[in-house]
Amino acid sequence: MPFVLLQLSSLTSIISGSMVFITFPWLALDLTGLASSAGLLVAITNIPGLLLSPVIGSIIDKFGRRRSSVWVEWLTAGSALIVPAVAALLTMNLPLLIAVGVLRSIVGSGGGTARKSLVPDVADAGQIPLTRANSIHEAVFASGFAIGPAIAAISIAQLGAINTFYVVGAASVLSAIFSMLIRVTEKREEHDPADSGNIFVFASQGFRALVKTPAVFMVMGGFSILALIYIPIEVVLLPAHFNELKDPESLGVIISTMAAFSVLGALGFERLHKYISYANLLRMGILGVSLSIFPMSALPPIWVMLFFGAILGFVWGPLAPLLNTVIQERVSPNMRGRVFSLEMTIWTAGPMISMPLVGALVDAWGVQPVYITLAILVFIAGVFISTRRQIHELDAPLPDGKED
Repeated sequence: MPFVLLQLSSLTSIISGSMVFITFPWLALDLTGLASSAGLLVAITNIPGLLLSPVIGSIIDKFGRRRSSVWVEWLTAGSALIVPAVAALLTMNLPLLIAVGVLRSIVGSGGGTARKSLVPDVADAGQIPLTRANSIHEAVFASGFAIGPAIAAISIAQLGAINTFYVVGAASVLSAIFSMLIRVTEKREEHDPADSGNIFVFASQGFRALVKTPAVFMVMGGFSILALIYIPIEVVLLPAHFNELKDPESLGVIISTMAAFSVLGALGFERLHKYISYANLLRMGILGVSLSIFPMSALPPIWVMLFFGAILGFVWGPLAPLLNTVIQERVSPNMRGRVFSLEMTIWTAGPMISMPLVGALVDAWGVQPVYITLAILVFIAGVFISTRRQIHELDAPLPDGKED
């Protein structure tokens, strides 16, 4: 039951977050008509999450994984309701939208990190193998991203972008309630020398743990490159393309299709790992993503984009449970939150750097030339990562006392 409740909390939280993933850039484009405004909005609103992420990991490790997830969702729900409140009292513009997004980023940081850190505890309570638990957890995560954009697209079309935030807030409330119902013992290691000092010392220890764990460092390096180059495609390029066409429904369908097939890929992680090493799973995922982007960059008819988007989602699917499992197997439970928070820092920092630039290039050159350029860069990055000899650290024997 704790494992099921955690997945319900994750599903509703991700639905809420993925709706914002679509709605914030769409609203920025509506207000300004510029793709650069969407990139600027997402970049600026990610700054608090980037700065707070290491500290949030420390809070999770100090005060508890379940408790942290509950409070994050309540605060996130409140921040969502600020958008229609501000719009009712004032004339919504880009600076106001950015201010609300920054507030949401401050209060909403760490929910996913807390839930990932809690997975081994609830899996142990339900006697579920860790690889299977991470497959399910990331499949649920991807399901939220499949459902959320579709709900957002329908809500934007039927209710308007502003009123869509009522639906966003309701999903976060449900997530908080599900987390509150979880009853599980959170495992900790006694007398861990890294489990001392204030909250900022905790944060620095997370960086040290990452550097000392080559397998985790290798996968995070791959994720950071993908975040830097690939994420602007979903957040800036696709919204800009479909905003020009005045077609939010097709945008929602494509994002949801990619997410839906990533559910299948994530669910297949446990079975795939029985036959394929971690290193080769990482290669397959990164190269598969890069090769799928090329035909989509031609902006073909919607059915072609859906076909290759489905392939992209499927090969992407096993990457997240792979990263989760490697961290959970090789990092002390006392430090799990700090290392997962570094993952979130990387995932946030990369797009912050690239999205404003991508938005400006779209305004100057148009969507297709930028899309093709990013496709080439993702392919080069995929080849670089997959040919590193350090990638074999993923399949090195586990530290003493760890179980696969």
